[in-house]
Amino acid sequence: MSSGAQAANSNHAHPINMTQPDNKPVLECKKLHRYLGDPEQQVHVLKGVDLQLFRGNTYAIVGPSGCGKSTLLYTLGLLDRQNEGTILIDGIDVSKSNEDQRTRIRNEKIGFVFQFHFLLPEFTTTENIMIPMWKRGNRKTLTMERRAHMLLQSVGLGDKTERLANRLSGGEQQRVAVARALANDPPIVLADEPTGNLDVKNSNIVFELLYQLSKRNNQAVLIVTHNPDIARRCDYILKMRDGVFTTSESAGQA
Repeated sequence: MSSGAQAANSNHAHPINMTQPDNKPVLECKKLHRYLGDPEQQVHVLKGVDLQLFRGNTYAIVGPSGCGKSTLLYTLGLLDRQNEGTILIDGIDVSKSNEDQRTRIRNEKIGFVFQFHFLLPEFTTTENIMIPMWKRGNRKTLTMERRAHMLLQSVGLGDKTERLANRLSGGEQQRVAVARALANDPPIVLADEPTGNLDVKNSNIVFELLYQLSKRNNQAVLIVTHNPDIARRCDYILKMRDGVFTTSESAGQA
């Protein structure tokens, strides 16, 4: 197998293994644990998760509500902190980075797509996409505008560069959110239920954008989804239950 993920349940005698021997993972976690709640009533949400993501692949995490999918995504994206374990991005341990370092790493290395687009309604599509570039320290307005226009073109909205976000349809807003996630050309894209609020047609459009852009830009895309059709069309499916991966399998475009 030429590409894939490695996911392991620490309680398994034989960890699930889908390796890419000629490449290094762009994102990796080892023995990741996360506890939530008061010390007296803690919930063990992540129970020793191991995971490797490689560039150019899409991965779906599936499982019942409350099994730890979104917690894992937010922890990998440095929006939450693990209690135990290691997170490496491009081989560098970022587990103990401070808040300023985590912010810089997120801006440079990770693009996020959420179930709710979180666009600024009074900003144009171009301005919304420029926000991550500005946060990274880019002050060359013309360069940022050109990049934003190129990204809008890539998601099929090249004719709406000056449209206010609140004048777009729900599907168009989510496509702008995808473009915004790619603003700084991150090697990793993390998507939490990116099609959860969309109809079938727009769900297909948004997924195809994520899938094709992962191939074109050589990015690792990790999608949390309850949609079995979306999961089947990813390259790999990681099944999660009770804070651990139970199985991992190659899916491929159906």
